[in-house]
This record gives sequence, structure tokens and C-alpha cells, in this order.
Amino acid sequence: MCHDTAAERRPAAAPFHRAWPIALVACLTIVAAAAFAAVPGLLTAPLHTEYRWSRASIGVAASVNMVVYGLVAPFAAALMDRFGIRRTALAALTVIVAGAGLTTVMNSVWQLTLYWGLLIGAGTGSLAMTFAATVTDNWFTRHRGLVIGVLTGASAFGQLVFLPLLAEIVDHRGWRPAVVTLALAAGAVAVLVALVLRDHPADVGQRPYGAVSFVPKPKTDRSAARRTALVLAGAARDRRFWLLAGSFAVCGATTNGIMWTHFVPAARDHGMDLTVAASLVSVIGVFSLVGTVLSGWLTDRFDPGRLLVGYYAGRGLLLVALPALLGPDAGAAMAAFVVLFGLLDVATVPPTVLLCRRIFGPDGAIAFGWVNAVHQVGAGGMAVLGGFARDTAGSYGPVWLLAAALCAVAAAAVLRIPRNAGGGDGPVRAVGRGTGRSEA
Repeated sequence: MCHDTAAERRPAAAPFHRAWPIALVACLTIVAAAAFAAVPGLLTAPLHTEYRWSRASIGVAASVNMVVYGLVAPFAAALMDRFGIRRTALAALTVIVAGAGLTTVMNSVWQLTLYWGLLIGAGTGSLAMTFAATVTDNWFTRHRGLVIGVLTGASAFGQLVFLPLLAEIVDHRGWRPAVVTLALAAGAVAVLVALVLRDHPADVGQRPYGAVSFVPKPKTDRSAARRTALVLAGAARDRRFWLLAGSFAVCGATTNGIMWTHFVPAARDHGMDLTVAASLVSVIGVFSLVGTVLSGWLTDRFDPGRLLVGYYAGRGLLLVALPALLGPDAGAAMAAFVVLFGLLDVATVPPTVLLCRRIFGPDGAIAFGWVNAVHQVGAGGMAVLGGFARDTAGSYGPVWLLAAALCAVAAAAVLRIPRNAGGGDGPVRAVGRGTGRSEA
């Protein structure tokens, strides 16, 4: 008891609060995992050349990766409640390293689907947005919007850090050394996770950053899978869940699904150098980080629904313009496109996370995991559609326009979410956090 009393007297905003090193290691973990998301765009041409696999079949592996990524996320959030953030992150990084290593010795397209699609998809999905949301919820009560913005922006930043290097390696040494480089990076981050990451401020005798009193560590939920399924069952009865999930599916389709998977091959079709195309995607990553941090700051201050409408509308307008901008050279117009698209790329995450938190309360991280699962289904569908369109029509042009139209649909869906998203029409929660209670 004395320990708790001492913790209560410790200033919440102490200069060296443990929350900030935890957030930094979480950020590096997300960076390492996210770097794998951009690799399919770099591997499409080399794998097509070496194995004569169709772009559609390579797109299927990328699609499986995205769908598994999304489906694993809500269960990962519950597993973090059950086993802790640290253990879950270490297990996920181990799976990622194993999947990357096996990919380098594959000789059949089904192995690409198994190793890259299933294993790496499961590992990276465990270290994605729900990981960021769980770390933020546990360690911060102040600046939550800003922190979630930084952590989700780290996903795009991971592609920024690695993509030009990986493109250079693929160009001069082949695709296998590029995959090995990513595996080594994931292994190095696993060491940091083991040394620094902790599950909850109570583990180190602190209160969450910004909290006015000590917060005991919640009881372990020993039915993680059951809780995850029950949260989905409760959320699925609320139309706001489907409006959020449907709009976020469009987010996935117009970022991971087409931009991260097919932008580089599309630019190559127009005569652009591989390294230049990859660098443009990296620039999107730079401004994604800026845009997400800014979006987190805005989410703390303005209506998240209105922000989402603006983000989707702006993204749609940019996608309409893209077919006219693609060419052998990256001129000023293309530079403007990548900057603006980057600012909007992951900006949708902080408002969506906050809306899930408002609507679903303590189950918000798991509910967001399910919303993110639908995001990845949208991404996977567009990844396959893009490859199919290129194989059959010889062009990505119609897909960009379809993506723009979907953005308009997403903006309209968000407008239908009530302004008082956390109001009295909330869903009945299927299970309380570690208590088995039912509550409104």
C-alpha cells in the first residue's frame, strides 16, 4: 500500500516519465513492422521476372497479408490484455522474422501466400494500430490524440526509412537481400522490446502520464478470444460501427490496397525509374507522419467526424488527378501530389480511434481492431483488383478513378455518424474489461 501512496505523490508530468521511453520503443516496433507493408510493390516485378508468376497471383499474396493483418489485430488487442503488451510484441516479431526468412527460400507462389501472406500478415497485424491504441490507452491520459497520431504515423515512417534503401538493394543485389535486411531490423527491435517495453505504468510504480492518481493494473482477462468475439457481437448491432468500418475500408483500399501496393508498378508502366518511384512513396511516408501528428493534434481539439469528412474528400480529389500526373519524370505537379496525399494518408486514424473510444468505451481498442480488420479487407480487395486490372486491361487508370469514387462514399458514410458519437444510443457491451459484467 505504501508503494501505491508513493506513486500517487509522483508528478504525472515528470520530465523522465517512463511513458515516453515506452512510446519511443513502441514507435520503433511499429516502424520495423510497417516496413514490410511497402515491400510487395518492390517485389512484384522481380518475382514476375524470376518465377513468371502473374501479377494477380502476387497480388493475392499481398491481399492475404492485408486481410490477415486486419483480422489478427482485434485478437492481438485482447491478447495484450491477457498476456501483456511486451510478450505479445515479442511473439509477433518472432513470427515476422520467421516468415521473412522462409520467403527467401520459397519456390512456389503458394509459399509466398503462406509465408508473406499468413505469417508476416499475422505478425505485423499484431503490431499495428491496435498495438498503438493499447499502448496509448495504458500509458497516457493526457495528449492521447497526439500520441496515437505519432504512433500511427510511425507506420508510414517505417516505409519512409526503409523503402529507398530496399529499392536500391532490389535494383542492385536482388530481392532476397532486401527481405533479409528487414528481418534483421525486426530482430534488433525485438531486443529493445525485451529490455524497455512494459505493459502498464503500475508495473513500474507510476501512474499514466497526465493522470491525477495512481491507476491499478487491470485484472488479466483470461478469455481473450471470447472477449474479442463478444465485443464484435455487441458492436455489430450498432450502425455507427458499420459506418466507421465501411469508411475505414475505403481508407484501406485507397492507401495500402492501391497506393502502397500498385503505385510503384504503375509508375514503372509510365517509364519512371524504380528508385524514383520508391522515393516518391517515401515522400508520402514523410508527410504521412506530419499529417498524422497534425491530425492527432486536431482530433484533441475539433470534431473527429468533420475531420474525417474533409480527409476523405481531399483524398478523392487527389486520386482523380493522379492518372494525369503519372509519367517518366517526377515534376512539380507530382511532388505536390505526394505531399498532399501524404498529409491525408494516415490522418484518418486518430479521429477513427477516438470515435471508437467514445462509442465503445473500455472496449474501444478491440472495437477499433475490428474496424481496422474491415480496413484491411478493403485494402486486400483493392490489391487484388489492381493486379487483375493491370493483367487484363494493361492499365491501372480505371482503378484510380474507382478509388476516388469510394472516397466520396466514405465521406458520406461519416456524415451519417451522430455528432454525439458517445451519446445515449451506444451499444450494449458484451463483456466488461476483465469482470464479465454486462453494461450499457
